[in-house]
Amino acid sequence: MRAGAAVRASFARRSGALVDCGVLTSAPATIAVLASGSGSNFEALVLASRRGELPGSIAVLLCDHPGAQVLERARRLGVEALCPPAGRFSTRLEDERPWVESLRERGVGTVLLAGFMRRLHDTMLGAYPDRVLNIHPSLLPAFPGLDAIRRAWEHGVRVTGCTVHLVTAEVDGGPILGQCAVEVRDGDTLETLEARVHEAEHRLYPATVRRILETPWRREGRRIVFGAGAAENAHA
Repeated sequence: MRAGAAVRASFARRSGALVDCGVLTSAPATIAVLASGSGSNFEALVLASRRGELPGSIAVLLCDHPGAQVLERARRLGVEALCPPAGRFSTRLEDERPWVESLRERGVGTVLLAGFMRRLHDTMLGAYPDRVLNIHPSLLPAFPGLDAIRRAWEHGVRVTGCTVHLVTAEVDGGPILGQCAVEVRDGDTLETLEARVHEAEHRLYPATVRRILETPWRREGRRIVFGAGAAENAHA
């Protein structure tokens, strides 16, 4: 591997639980975001890309709710926004194929979930193996699922935070890529804690996306290992 090469794609050599990932191309990454709600993480990612903090661009937003605020953010930011059919179910997409087709038509190589409230399954995850990321507002594996900040607050934890992880069929259960801790202060309200966790998300997500696209990495079971050793193994 040549020093300083940027990455946007990975290859994998599977041997048991070990997966090695390395550099294939210096072309800028084409990234999509899937979101359901207000879209603050979507906007943070777009702005980070435009500041040159991501090795690629946010090419398209896919949303499952035609009235979601994130669509207005996309219009304001000049990002293409689509609402493929979500189907009859509230917790998953009835048919993921139109979503995958929309991504492939635009040459998307990496998919980022940002407040996307539906589980993904084999059609999407198989089309983008180890290339679907999510951010969750807790220090996983603590408080997976919905309403994580409130649940941490009510539980009385002294430290919470946010986690970026690879997406698998298990809700918030994929390998962890990055975390940021947020102290729960004595004077905090739920609202002030939520605001600080969201601020941490807006820093952590772009930084982690950049790292996984630029730095060689490998999977060892559930662990993600970054660095030169991963690249050496990948090209062995």
